[in-house]
Amino acid sequence: MSGHSKWHTIRRSKGLLDQRRGQLFTKLARDVTIAAREGGSGDPDMNFRLRIAVDRARGSNMPADSIQRAIDRGMGKGNEAQLEEIYYEGYAPGGVAVIIEAATDNRNRTASEVRAVFTKIGGNHGEPGSVAWMFDLKGLIVVDVAASKVGSDDAMMIAIDAGADDVVDSGDTLEVYTDFKQLIAIRQVLVAANLTVTNVEKVMRPKTLVQAAGPDALKALKLIDRLEELDDVQKVYSNLDITDELAEQFADA
Repeated sequence: MSGHSKWHTIRRSKGLLDQRRGQLFTKLARDVTIAAREGGSGDPDMNFRLRIAVDRARGSNMPADSIQRAIDRGMGKGNEAQLEEIYYEGYAPGGVAVIIEAATDNRNRTASEVRAVFTKIGGNHGEPGSVAWMFDLKGLIVVDVAASKVGSDDAMMIAIDAGADDVVDSGDTLEVYTDFKQLIAIRQVLVAANLTVTNVEKVMRPKTLVQAAGPDALKALKLIDRLEELDDVQKVYSNLDITDELAEQFADA
C-alpha cells in the first residue's frame, strides 16, 4: 500500500475523516475560490485548475450553491476578504521533509499557527525552497479497482497507455500519477474505459522517501496530523515512508 493510501486509512481508522467533514467543505470551497481567481475564469471548461477543484468538491457531495459561492468569491464578487495561496516548508522529526499548502486571508495568523505546531512537536520550520526541490508537482487519479469493470492489470495498462507517469497498485485502489497538465485528459480516458475514478487532485510527490526511526516516524505523523487540523491548511505533503507497521502503530496510538 502506498503512503497516500496508508495515510487515508489511518485517518479513517481514527475517525478523523468523519470528524472533519465540515472542515473538508471549507477546504474544498477555498480550493475552488483560489482556482477561480488564479485561473482568471469562473468557467470550469475554460479553467483547468478550477475543473479539478469543482470535480473534487462534487465528488465529496458539496452542495452546488456552495460551489458557486466559492467561484463567485474567487471572481471578486461579494465583500469577503480575498484568499491567497501560501506554501510553508520544513522538517518533521527524523529529517522528514514537509510542505504545507495553505489558503488564508491573514498571513500572520497562518504563519504563527504553522510555526507553533512545528515548535510543539519538535520539527523545524524552514525557508521557502528548503525542501521543495525534493518534490515534483503531479496529478493524482485514484481508481477503485473493486468497483471497476476492468481487472487491476488491465486497468494499469490502460493508465500507462493513456500517458500516466506511474501507477501504484494499493490492492483495492490504483494510484495513477500524471503530469499535472495532463490530469484531466487522462482522467477522461480512464472513465471512458469503465474505470471508477474516486478522486482527482494536485499533489506534491516526493522524489525519494525517508525511513525515519520508530519514535521519530510517529512524531512526524503526529506533526502532519496536527498541521492538517489547522483551518487554514489545505494539504500537507511529506517524504515519509509510511510502512504497514508504522501505520498500525499510529492508528493504535
